[in-house]
Amino acid sequence: MPFTLYPAIDLKEGRAVRLKRGDMAQATVYAEDPADQARAFAAAGFGWLHVVDLDGAFAGKPANAEAVARILAATSAPVQLGGGIRSLATVEAWLEGGVARVILGSAAVKDPPFVRDACRRFPGRVVLGIDARGGLVATEGWAETSTMTARDLALRFEDAGAAAIIYTDIERDGMLAGINVEETRALARALATPVIASGGLKDIGDIAALKAARDDGIEGCILGRALYDGRVDAAAAIALAGA
Repeated sequence: MPFTLYPAIDLKEGRAVRLKRGDMAQATVYAEDPADQARAFAAAGFGWLHVVDLDGAFAGKPANAEAVARILAATSAPVQLGGGIRSLATVEAWLEGGVARVILGSAAVKDPPFVRDACRRFPGRVVLGIDARGGLVATEGWAETSTMTARDLALRFEDAGAAAIIYTDIERDGMLAGINVEETRALARALATPVIASGGLKDIGDIAALKAARDDGIEGCILGRALYDGRVDAAAAIALAGA
């Protein structure tokens, strides 16, 4: 199984930002024009881009469509996009507009039939985003916490045909505390669906630990603040992932 790196571009009010623990009040702006960031990541050699419409996640509908369009126009790298995608019409519009894969998060808890329908209609192009706080799934841009565990939610969709599951430990996200490798491995072992690790990656050692767990079903990881702040060197990370 290849190991894929997904540099993150989180969109807030049209700009590329990073949050701490999903708190919109703790946003650091890294690029006024997200398209510039997309070009920089593609030029560095990353094969994918991970884009999240943060405003859309809270609003329940796309809120940064113009910024996403600029990203898609800036590079040929495939983009997986999440945030505010709550209908088949929105899924179809993004996929027809050039997005390679859509990420469905809150809908997995609140509208399972929609998620299953999307997976069936667009095979290989739907990713489930499971974000957990204290092991329990959070929704609506992490503003609400459910009573369901990440594992239970993932198992409910094992037969849906999702391309992958992105598992995010909210308490670590943006905090550079180190990714929760063991919990991510435990989730991946319980599933046939590939898992993408997210939340708190601090250095290249985290990437090495996750890559070593490929046989457990960890397909890749998302790079955020550590990449932006220079704690992870892009060239070194890409070389490690491809080794």
